[in-house]
Amino acid sequence: MKPAMSKVKRIEGVLSPVITPFRKDYAPYEERFVRHCRWLLKSGCAGLAIFGTNSEANSMSVGEKRRLLEALVKGGVSPATLMPGTGHCALADSIELTRAAVELGCAGVLMLPPFYYKGVSDEGLYRNFAEVIERVGDERLQLYLYHIPPVSQVPITLALIERLLKQFPASVAGVKDSSGDWPNTKAMLDAFAKSGFDVFAGSEVFLLDNMRGGGKGCITATGNINPGAIDKVFRNWRGPDADVLQKDITATRNVMQKYPMMAALKAVIAHYARDAEWATMRPPLVELTPAQSKALMAELEARGFDMPGLAAASATVTA
Repeated sequence: MKPAMSKVKRIEGVLSPVITPFRKDYAPYEERFVRHCRWLLKSGCAGLAIFGTNSEANSMSVGEKRRLLEALVKGGVSPATLMPGTGHCALADSIELTRAAVELGCAGVLMLPPFYYKGVSDEGLYRNFAEVIERVGDERLQLYLYHIPPVSQVPITLALIERLLKQFPASVAGVKDSSGDWPNTKAMLDAFAKSGFDVFAGSEVFLLDNMRGGGKGCITATGNINPGAIDKVFRNWRGPDADVLQKDITATRNVMQKYPMMAALKAVIAHYARDAEWATMRPPLVELTPAQSKALMAELEARGFDMPGLAAASATVTA
């Protein structure tokens, strides 16, 4: 291990897996990315889980991610607000990006299991995470496990979490549960929350329940477009209006979930930022059809939805 250095304060609240803007040639658009991240932090996000599922992270190389991460820090975004996704199929890639994040001073890293091979054992997954922790070898590392079996098809079990916490209690900080299965999130809370293991719901639909169960917030796709309202639930979860506030953000989420989520998020931002290029998806993913976009905007506007300040924050991006 490197000499002891102070850890960055852990993030609590609403984190957004920030969508990644691409140019017409599919290169990441750094300036748009930095500006959107700044808007998110001003609008309710406590942190940014860049390079998440909805970031199209697994369509990008390690080098591209490193350049975006460095652009954020150079652009004035505090690394103490960042929890980049660093899990890859290749162990060496996970180690490289995790090390880069820690050395930049990021608050944590969110780590997928290696997801190409299915049916792997807890022993194999333990070795993967243990190897990353040991090879990064930095006491500042705060690793959050990323459980998203509907996509990865490689679950992170309670037994695996327990083993990792026993061996690496100073490095294993928490989990994002994107199973969509509340009983699973509750089981994680019941088993580990009291021991200082931070549980984040993978959707704001479960935010209020997660907070009431001892969780720390949510890391949610729609944090990209609705951060203020979701943050309001986080800040007022003990208040008398908590259930009403939760119902409102769930309704907005339900609109978005009718469409392919990544493309829908980009379509909404393109519309409210008045910047059509935001809609660009990197293959193999594709944009919403014009009919889908029109229907989505009509549903959101019927709810009185808005993204205040986004157009102004995006107005000075240069081609």
